[in-house]
Amino acid sequence: MLDVHIRLTLQSPERSFAVDAAFRSDAHRTALLGPSGSGKSTVLQAMAGLLPGVQGQVRVDGQTLLDSARGIDLPARARGVGFVFQDYALFPHLTVHENLCFGVQRLGRAPDPEATARVEALMAQFDIEALRRAYPRHLSGGQRQRVALARALATAPRLLLLDEPLSALDTALRIRLRAELAQMLARVQVPTLLVTHDPQDVEALAQSVVRLDAGRVVAG
Repeated sequence: MLDVHIRLTLQSPERSFAVDAAFRSDAHRTALLGPSGSGKSTVLQAMAGLLPGVQGQVRVDGQTLLDSARGIDLPARARGVGFVFQDYALFPHLTVHENLCFGVQRLGRAPDPEATARVEALMAQFDIEALRRAYPRHLSGGQRQRVALARALATAPRLLLLDEPLSALDTALRIRLRAELAQMLARVQVPTLLVTHDPQDVEALAQSVVRLDAGRVVAG
């Protein structure tokens, strides 16, 4: 289902960090587990096509998104990847409905009927219909999480990437939203790769785990 090998080096005046991570997974939900600074988010961004200079390969269900040896490097928009960022990255000036529609609009035109129907179905599925005209600043943490996940799914992605979706929450809210997120992911029929540093997230949300340390996949 997932066949990934990411190679790249990040340079800054202070440091150089190399990633050379290869893994495969046939699980529907896979966790990329590792300490802070191990390169987890970098791998996710590279898979999504958000970083330049990435070498290696990314295949999802046999579809090639990246194969540097063959000169294949699809742009981010063409990869069919849904991405949920740590802080959810909702557009503050757009309503909930407008946030969901943003990814399915083309060149400023309204979404086509199929995409419109998908947005409406997702709003019902994630119980955010009543929030249609609300702005992100008026939403609770759980509501923002549901909106971000629905927006990522609105484009009908072939792969869903979640970058530490619970890390910014306090302990009590994290426990509650972990359970809620587990229920939502169980309903989603999209292969999912979740980045976390918390083994409890892995236990609740994933069926398989890949461990990363210092930019490399490690055993155990």
